[in-house]
Amino acid sequence: MKYHIVQLGCQMNISDGERVRQVLESMGFVRTENEEEANLLGVIACSVRQKAIDKVYTRIHKWNKWKNRKNLITFVSGCVLPADRERFLKLFDLVFPISELPGFPDMIRQYGIVTPAGLQSLDKGLEHLESMTPEPQVKESVLKPYQVQSEKNNLRPDLGIEEFWHISPKYGSGFEAYIPIQNGCNKFCTFCAVPYTRGREVSRPSDEILEELQNLVNKGYKSITLLGQNVNSYGKDKKGEEITFAELLEKIGQYGEASGKDFWVYFTSPHPRDMGDDVIEVISKYKCLAKQIHLPIQSGDDGMLIRMNRKHSVEKYRRIIHSIRRMIPEATLFTDIIVGFTGETEEEFENTRRIMDEFKYNMAYIAQYSPRPGAASSRWADDVPKSVKKERYHTLTEDLMRHSLEYNKKLIGKTVKVLVRGKDRKTGFLSALTEGKIIVRFPSDDDTLIGQFVYVKINSAVPFSTEGEMVTVDVNALGVDA
Repeated sequence: MKYHIVQLGCQMNISDGERVRQVLESMGFVRTENEEEANLLGVIACSVRQKAIDKVYTRIHKWNKWKNRKNLITFVSGCVLPADRERFLKLFDLVFPISELPGFPDMIRQYGIVTPAGLQSLDKGLEHLESMTPEPQVKESVLKPYQVQSEKNNLRPDLGIEEFWHISPKYGSGFEAYIPIQNGCNKFCTFCAVPYTRGREVSRPSDEILEELQNLVNKGYKSITLLGQNVNSYGKDKKGEEITFAELLEKIGQYGEASGKDFWVYFTSPHPRDMGDDVIEVISKYKCLAKQIHLPIQSGDDGMLIRMNRKHSVEKYRRIIHSIRRMIPEATLFTDIIVGFTGETEEEFENTRRIMDEFKYNMAYIAQYSPRPGAASSRWADDVPKSVKKERYHTLTEDLMRHSLEYNKKLIGKTVKVLVRGKDRKTGFLSALTEGKIIVRFPSDDDTLIGQFVYVKINSAVPFSTEGEMVTVDVNALGVDA
């Protein structure tokens, strides 16, 4: 029996999907990229963006039509708002928060599905399926009987997340991996649905995080990203019991030096309110802590930031950037920006353009505002016309392209260390990323380089990417930019 999962949204959803894969494959299901072959179809959903939710409805309507000609079961999990959940209950066979993944095998059995693992020993009864789940991929302690989620749990999607973390993921890559270190959010930005889809902030035990990271490094992973809605508030929910985010990075940096292994560790995403110099200083000290910072600003106008309930000012944000430039001058800078938020005036938008020019981001993920049910701003008038949102989006993108090109041109003539990630869309080329996550493509048909560090001399640049030739001579004599 085969399964197919559609993963939507952020890197956290991708990481969640890796644990879903592990549970299903431990039950004997086999993954297929062709959804028409699957007996089990699922979505890791994202209620944060309307476009992502629209994709869920498109998928489930198609899948439900297939039920007229074959037997299949559908499920949805991930970041799901209560309003979306109520609608999904009428469309999907199974709907559950990701924190209840440990009970997924019981949900499937109670639905009447005979799993591949169950077929191997049908005479023992389906109640013995748990004992056949291989170790250590899924710990026996987390395979508890599924119970219908209570009203209390509906209001607290974070409940049970610790048991979810005990499931070892089925990583989607052999050289890049995500490690969740925290779940949920306490910030309640007025535009955001995350506190309602993932609940309050919960920090994962640091010993589990460090163990997973060390296992990945020992297996040869080269790029590891620490995930959380507000990674730099890590440990604050367990004061006196857990270390801080800066201390967690310090332990990772110390391990990196002691291991002698070559790898990069990233994190996303921090909140400006909690970003201190201690984090920046630790990053500057250790080679394995990647010199790339993703720091969402959302708007360059103080009045807008207040309406967004961001809890930081432009000046507070500016001080953080100055610290980054002082302590890690080589670091690249990424951000998130929303255009067309409720009431955004032309002056407020121009203030955002000014900070784009001031901070010269290497990358900005720019979103056209759309209200999400549950978020505070959904009660406000969505009064910026779509045409204006689109125009502001394109204007800001053009500004970003200008700064990206300016930075990338400075790389021409330099030799940079890159991680090869796969074949490029340009025929006969491989695609790679620098430590600062600048795209580098170079001519090669050697697939064995994928997942490896190589050195490339940059010879041309465009916005968001560069191109060069792989260096095969002694890079130490060339003045390499890592």
